[in-house]
Amino acid sequence: MKRRQFMTLIGGAAAMPSFLWPLAARAQQAMPVIGYLSSRSSATEARLLVALRQGLSESGFGEGRNVAVEYRYAESRFDRLPALVADLLRRQVAAIVTTGSVQGALAAKAATTAIPIVFTTGGDPVKEGLVPNLNRPGGNLTGVTTSFGEAASKRLGLLREISKAALIGVLVNPNDPVTTNNETSSMGTAARSVGQRIEILPAGTARDIETAFASLVAMGGGALLVAPDPLFVTEANRLIALAARHAIPTLYWRREFAEAGGLMSYGSNLADALRVVGVYAGRILKGEKPGDLPVQQPTKFELVINLKTTKALGLDLPLHLQQFADEVIE
Repeated sequence: MKRRQFMTLIGGAAAMPSFLWPLAARAQQAMPVIGYLSSRSSATEARLLVALRQGLSESGFGEGRNVAVEYRYAESRFDRLPALVADLLRRQVAAIVTTGSVQGALAAKAATTAIPIVFTTGGDPVKEGLVPNLNRPGGNLTGVTTSFGEAASKRLGLLREISKAALIGVLVNPNDPVTTNNETSSMGTAARSVGQRIEILPAGTARDIETAFASLVAMGGGALLVAPDPLFVTEANRLIALAARHAIPTLYWRREFAEAGGLMSYGSNLADALRVVGVYAGRILKGEKPGDLPVQQPTKFELVINLKTTKALGLDLPLHLQQFADEVIE
């Protein structure tokens, strides 16, 4: 730079009103922004956000300190996801984190091939069309799978053992066809292998959930499996109350259900998955490519049993299940 140009810049800075100096400094050191896209509602995310921030911290980032986060919630409305993604792209985010359903990740993938995407999904990311390979996903996506389908036989076995039900209902949300198809397929395979009768119960709204319980009772169903879905997280209290009212032993996929009074839950630790997502997002902000980061898989599933609910339903909890459980809530 020529001396005259340099002096002109200095003179311009000196002429700038003093109250604008902090703004100018921040403009030169703008924080990267992460877009957080959830298919669930904000009311159900507190524990997961703590885990996400922990993961970011492990990578050297603190929200409000050297990274900003823009939050978008679909409130169980999958049709809203494309517009929410478009909004984040207008915000020029440096990366997008998706959670709550595979639909969010698919919507983000459809919208951009340039911005890194870190997802959580309960299914197989390869079969779902997110990545071509788990070890080297390539492209702009990576993330964590909670491998929910792989635990189908275990979930069914747990519920069969504690309920002794001849007919077990499986509650799914038809508004999420990818997850519903995965759940229907995996649970159907698991049921056929042990000769268990199951009935798929669709519920896409809160009212549908009540109808599903009524249908299960009318059919003589003795237990219920709840598939992973943001609607069922939002309607957790309704599910737990209906299960108690109809005396239906019910198995969920997140420990929060058992903590709130549900019979039991079995699944991978979703909070830990969000922690890993936070770590990955931080590493990407530091320059690593998402395609070079392998999709993480769970190493452990956790069983949580609510003993009070077990007794209220008049069920006998086998000793070996108590010993196998990661937590028995008194």
